[in-house]
Amino acid sequence: MRICIQPVGEVDREVLEFLEKQLGKLFGECKILEPMDIPSEAYDPLRDQFNSTVILRMLPTTCDVTLGVTEVDLYADNLNFVFGEAELFGRRAIISLKRLRQEFYGLPEDKELLKVRALKEAVHEIGHVLGLEHCKGRCVMRFSNSIVEVDMKDWWFCESCLKKLFEFNRSWRLRS
Repeated sequence: MRICIQPVGEVDREVLEFLEKQLGKLFGECKILEPMDIPSEAYDPLRDQFNSTVILRMLPTTCDVTLGVTEVDLYADNLNFVFGEAELFGRRAIISLKRLRQEFYGLPEDKELLKVRALKEAVHEIGHVLGLEHCKGRCVMRFSNSIVEVDMKDWWFCESCLKKLFEFNRSWRLRS
């Protein structure tokens, strides 16, 4: 499977390169695309946030999966914020690093923790693209409504979710 990482706005290069390396190991092939501008029409001045769905629909579909990565704060309809969003059985997903950063919570920067959190959210959103819905276990597909919940879940699919992935599409293999 070919995954393209689409930076949306200026994004921490170290985190992008970490995701490229790890997602390449896990899913097959991964590359970073040239950055795209943050669409101004996605911005909601009343919320001081960006609508993830608007950005998601503007991501290219030239790869099997395009993962948008941004530094801006995202929200989706009826939610205060989202760590990310994806098209179920689609080709596009997006994550935001904003609320994955320790600094957002008034804590000192921790780049390694940020990378792990970004990987969890990237794998989670890619899981949705591949057809998975939320899982109840510690699986990466568990819904996260807070950073504590992101930290508590695993970074990979549980056995039940892996089984579903192989049932959805037997033509590719995940690497473990």
